[in-house]
Amino acid sequence: MNIYFVGAGGIGMAALVRYYLNKGARVAGYDRTSTDLTSDLIKEGAEITFDDNADTIPEYCRNSADTLVVYTPAIPDDNAILTYFRQGGFDIRKRAQVLGLITHDTKGLCFSGTHGKTTTSSLAAHILHTSPIGCNAFLGGILRNYGSNFLLSETSDYSVIEADEFDRSFHWLSPYIAVVTATDPDHLDIYGTEEAYLESFAHFTELVQPGGALICHTGLKLRPRPADGVKVFSYSRNDGDFHAENIRKGNGDITFDFVAPDTVIRNIRLGVPVDINIENAVASIAVCHLVGVDSESIKTAVASFLGPKRRFEFWLKQPDGPVIIDDYAHHPDELKASIRSVRDLYPERRLSVIFQPHLYTRTRDFAPEFAEALSLADQVLLLDIYPARELPIDGVTSQIILDRINCPDKAICNKKDLLETIKNYNFDVLLTAGAGDICNYLPEIRKIVENTTK
Repeated sequence: MNIYFVGAGGIGMAALVRYYLNKGARVAGYDRTSTDLTSDLIKEGAEITFDDNADTIPEYCRNSADTLVVYTPAIPDDNAILTYFRQGGFDIRKRAQVLGLITHDTKGLCFSGTHGKTTTSSLAAHILHTSPIGCNAFLGGILRNYGSNFLLSETSDYSVIEADEFDRSFHWLSPYIAVVTATDPDHLDIYGTEEAYLESFAHFTELVQPGGALICHTGLKLRPRPADGVKVFSYSRNDGDFHAENIRKGNGDITFDFVAPDTVIRNIRLGVPVDINIENAVASIAVCHLVGVDSESIKTAVASFLGPKRRFEFWLKQPDGPVIIDDYAHHPDELKASIRSVRDLYPERRLSVIFQPHLYTRTRDFAPEFAEALSLADQVLLLDIYPARELPIDGVTSQIILDRINCPDKAICNKKDLLETIKNYNFDVLLTAGAGDICNYLPEIRKIVENTTK
């Protein structure tokens, strides 16, 4: 079989590319730009081009009888390659459809939510993978333990899936266990209203298979609609059916006891000792406990978990020297949680944030909330909006966030001038945040910060 991926370099698509490569399929694809991820996929056997031209499609992918075309909704409708396949009568599926088909014959452990789903799904995958139970995993972040967002098991009945609500993608899934971490409104360019966003999650909860389980964070506006025969649980950091107790912080470690309705697992130590990961770990452990992972396997795995790339990832950590942390935070609540976590780790130090807003619509819809989060920092440097799949919107720029930020030390910087600009800064603790391409600048940012402090 031949598979062609339109948008092959997307993080969710990459897991499917790796899946089909492992199954022995011939895999080709297109993406707009070359990245470290696309380079890795090419090394692993995929044939990927970066020219939106149907002439670049390999000959073996030009027969509609034996070629499946997979695309991501982030690809514009007028993409020339996608147009070629549509006009040729090919079998064309959304990424989420294909993921649903692949996982249909396994027990899907599906992690959904506005934020937290990458970390919780990644930790659950790590716990299962290192336990006798094992798992397949299709994740939205590169796991630092493995250098991949895909894990394969020839024997496990379980698939860990990051269930994305964008474009209602998670409606293609049939979860055995579903987790809902948060339902703060997002993707309003797709949903229009908070009510429609919540309805989409409510429909997702209807898809949990009888005999399975639904685990929701406490206090959500969501009104779940599970089918008969689905067990429903709650969780959070401090209360719910699953929660943490006896939290201890010190010497760079966070340890807690995990409380379930039928047991307590004592002295769990976080491999990534950040406050928000207490709650993330509770959700991950709850799922693994329900499918039968033993307590010692859980404790060992949580302690050895390095986290996904770009989720509170340290780039520089010098004793009594400068610190650089990178985080994928691109929603106001994520950004606020990230900044507060840095404050928790370094309460007496000066915190600077370089933030790259992601999407014009998200900036328009949440500018006051972004400003409120960024006002928790001592110093803010805003980059221009990363457009991703969108065209500019009149009057929507990073300035509408900057104008509302309360801290006095704030500025806007064009991305191409970023490295030269920060040479005039003297960072103590620096957080870089956003879902765009700010991460591409981190090697140079680290060099500049190290040279500044010599």
